Formats: sequence, C-alpha cells, structure tokens
Amino acid sequence: MIRKLLLGLLAGTLIVTVQDAASANDAAKTQSRFPDFSWDRIPLYMHVRKATNFDENEIAFLAKFPLITFEKATGHQDHGSVEAGTLVAARAVKELNPNAKILYYRNVIVHYENYAADSEIKAIPHAFLVGKDGNENLVRGRVKSYDLSNPAVRDWWVRSCQNVVSDPAIDGVFLDGNIKALEEGYLRRDIGDTKKKETMDGYHKMIKQTREAIGTDELMVANILRARFPNGGLEYLPMFNGSYLEGFFHNVGNTSYEDYVAKGIASIQTAAKSGKIIAFTSGLSGAGNGSEMGIDEAHGEVSSDEAAAAALTYPLALFLICAEKYSYFRVHEGYAADNNSKWMRWFPEYDRPLGPPAGPAQRNGHLYHRSFEHAEVWLDIKNRLGKINWKP
Repeated sequence: MIRKLLLGLLAGTLIVTVQDAASANDAAKTQSRFPDFSWDRIPLYMHVRKATNFDENEIAFLAKFPLITFEKATGHQDHGSVEAGTLVAARAVKELNPNAKILYYRNVIVHYENYAADSEIKAIPHAFLVGKDGNENLVRGRVKSYDLSNPAVRDWWVRSCQNVVSDPAIDGVFLDGNIKALEEGYLRRDIGDTKKKETMDGYHKMIKQTREAIGTDELMVANILRARFPNGGLEYLPMFNGSYLEGFFHNVGNTSYEDYVAKGIASIQTAAKSGKIIAFTSGLSGAGNGSEMGIDEAHGEVSSDEAAAAALTYPLALFLICAEKYSYFRVHEGYAADNNSKWMRWFPEYDRPLGPPAGPAQRNGHLYHRSFEHAEVWLDIKNRLGKINWKP
C-alpha cells in the first residue's frame, strides 16, 4: 500500500514536472519572436501615422525602435491605401533594422476608411451597426462601426489582416477598439441589449479566428489592459501576446484617481511578469476626456521642449515602476506625424544608462519605489509626482 502511494506521488511529480517543462518551452518559443529587449537604456516603443511617405531622416529615426506600430492612415495619400502605405514604410525600416518588429494597425469595431479592403465590405449586407433611429454613424456621431455579429464581417476583417500580416515586413497585428467592443454600455442605447451582446460574442469569435488565421508565429498586441474592467483587462489578455496602454491617467466612474491608477499599475505588473509585451504610452499633457464613457484618450500639446522635458518624469517613473522584460515606453502629443517633427523628440533620459532592476517595486499606500542599477525611482500617484535619481 505504501509502495503504491509512493509510486503515485512520484508519478504525479513527474507529470507536473513534464507539464512545467512543456509550458516553459512554449513560453520560450513564443518569446523568440518578440522584439529585441535590453535594460541598458530605457526600452522604447513607437506608435505613429503619416498620410504621406516618411522621408529618409524619419525612416532612420524609426529604425531605432525595437517595436513599431504604423497607425491607420499611414501612407494612403501617396500609395492609394493604408495597406500599401504601411508595407512601404515597414520595408524601408526593415532595410535599416531587420530586427525591428512592426505591427499593422486594425480597429476591431470602428470603420476607419482609406483601406483597400473597404471595397469588399461594401458588398456585405448589414455590415455596420444601425441605431434605433436608422443612423449608421454611431461612433462619435460620424463614423460607422462593424456589426461583429455578422459572420461575413468577421471573415472579411480576419482576411484583411491576414493579407497584410503575411508579408515578411510585418510581424503582427495591432488590435485597437477592444474597449469599445467589450464595454457593455458602449452603443447599447443605440442598438439595444440583444445586439450589443451579439456583437460582444462576435468579437470573441473574431479574435480567436484571427489567431487561427495568422498563426502562432505572428504577434497580436491589443489595446486591452484598462483599469475600468473588473480584473483590469487581464481577463482578456490570454488571447494576445501583449497589451498597449493608453487612457491610463483618467479615472472612470466613481473610482478615485489614485485607486484607478493603482489598479492599472497592478494589472501591468501582473501582465509584464507573466512575459507579455507591454507597450506603454502616455500623453505629455492631458487634454481632458470628453469621449463616450471616457473610453478614448485625448492628447494635449505642451508649449515647448522645456515643458515636454518637465512633463516626462511622471509617466516615465510610472513605467519604470511596472516594467519587466518586453516592456516598452512611449510619450507623445498625439500619433500624427503630418507636418510636424514633435513626434521625433528624443529626451536625454533615453541615452542614460539604466541597468536591470534590483527587484520588483515596493509599495506603501500610494507611494512606490524601485531600484535599478543606475537609477532610483519614486512615484506618488496621489499627488501625481515622479522622481528619478540617475546615479553617476
């Protein structure tokens, strides 16, 4: 009897060990296609769009980043479509930096135009959500939204992604609009409870279908972590390789600012420690948030380079409190690179040696502290202050 018990325990241990080893191998295989990462300097992310071609200096600048998302509208004026413009920009960057990982932007629910794939959706009956008053322009009162309960729409959306992601210059897809698709109250008054539930169910089917279509070798990074969700968005993260972060500094509902931000920090830390990609973005200046249900992030402009430098510390300190391997930072005044060069700001902090963290951040109420090899970081989210002491 004792012998059987011992054998059973040993067998159970062997099964757990084999399963753990398999999980570790799967994780290693997944991360082998992740962007380059180093603690030597602050790891950076780029998220940008330009309706015309990027010039040579801009391409050289973009090639410095390990992870890049080319936003909607990229290159469509010069190349006829977002798909073509994105591929031209991606190939130019890859010529200078073959290791750069480049994501193709698609919104899961908002119908932004200038895509070549738009010609196909025009032939799909009932492709867009319609309000009770017959209005199709439900997003911000001027943009159409996909009816994700329609299988033909989901098939079209997945195929449009697959066509671009299959190009060697593209390493995956950036999925935006997830909050609109998943937030139960969004558009519900316009389309009713039943249709809202159907579109939410359709969203989950489409995400699963996208992964099956593009395969496991391509990245799927979503705008998904948000403190407004019960579990901070972690409940939706398993389907993706990582999350982009925005809307981080405006609290939603009756939650206080400091509690909302603390919940967001905890979500990032959990996701980052699990090996997910984190693409953290923040505006240099908050312009308020007047969007429906506080979902979209507004970006204000700062008055000068000096003001930009002063505004950098708080979001950068918060990022460093959260960052793990495969976490990347971006601060900006908006995503458009048309007729301005402010998107190319390069702060002195980006050239400072950072070094790996000594361990996870320590928290005391609304205060956080973390040590790096070459920096000490403090964060006070109640008073919205950050401090970074760079070691000589």
